[in-house]
Amino acid sequence: MTAPSVPVKEPKEPLAAAEPAGRPERSLVSRLASGAAGGVMRIFLILIALLWVTPTVGLLASSFRDPTDIADSGWWTVFSKPAQLTTESYSTLLGKEEITDSLLNTIWITVPATALVIVIGAMAAYAFAWMDFKGRDWWFLVVVALLVVPVQVALIPLSALFGDLGIYGSITGVVLFHVGFGLPFAIFLLRNFFAEIPRELLEAARLDGAGELRLFTTVILPLGAPAIASLGIFQFLWVWNDMLVALVFSGADSKPLTVALTEQTRQFSGNIETLAPGAFISMVIPLAVFFAFQRQFVSGVMAGAVK
Repeated sequence: MTAPSVPVKEPKEPLAAAEPAGRPERSLVSRLASGAAGGVMRIFLILIALLWVTPTVGLLASSFRDPTDIADSGWWTVFSKPAQLTTESYSTLLGKEEITDSLLNTIWITVPATALVIVIGAMAAYAFAWMDFKGRDWWFLVVVALLVVPVQVALIPLSALFGDLGIYGSITGVVLFHVGFGLPFAIFLLRNFFAEIPRELLEAARLDGAGELRLFTTVILPLGAPAIASLGIFQFLWVWNDMLVALVFSGADSKPLTVALTEQTRQFSGNIETLAPGAFISMVIPLAVFFAFQRQFVSGVMAGAVK
């Protein structure tokens, strides 16, 4: 008996290998963008940074040169003739009572104006973010609207008001003006940051018996430190470099460094030895403040960008 035959299946033809899909053709703009993200962009940014730093280096070099050398040659000659460097200009600057008094006035104006804006702005921002009161949203819209009010609009009315109060021409008047115009931005910035704090943290603190003051000091302020540091840097720079408000509201005994240096430019030929070091001191102090709080500033900016 023969075994039944098993049908043999013919082998199937091998499947053709799938052809790899080619990359889509990139546009000219895309290729330029990719190339710019590499070494070309880095070189360009380095050149921009060097151009940006060059005036600062020139000012620093001029502040350590003799007035006759400044008049005879450019500041870059210090690299070939380092013997030009001297500290006599700074000795002359510190020997002028007008300049030293104006530097102290700048500190007495900037520090209180910055501290008051941070403290009052943080408390108001906490109220707008986490406290319920009648007309809260409408009052916040008023604060936002104050951001667009130019400083020039308030110069004459506040001059008359400060004159009636007896504080026109004093440091107090300059500080109050900066505080009044710095608060809208401070409240707007901090309120938006405080509103992103998780509600669960605040509720947990309230369950533990924390009141509003303790909640503000132990929860809100530590978490809002990056935004507060950013605000402090902005306010410090604005007040320190201000000249318009100081020209209007400061007097002979309360003028800051910006006004004193402006008055020195009227006699530039006879005061060049004080202008360069004075301008450098006026610039280096804000830079020192910025670099001291740079980490908190970057954290605040990045946190605001992510949120």
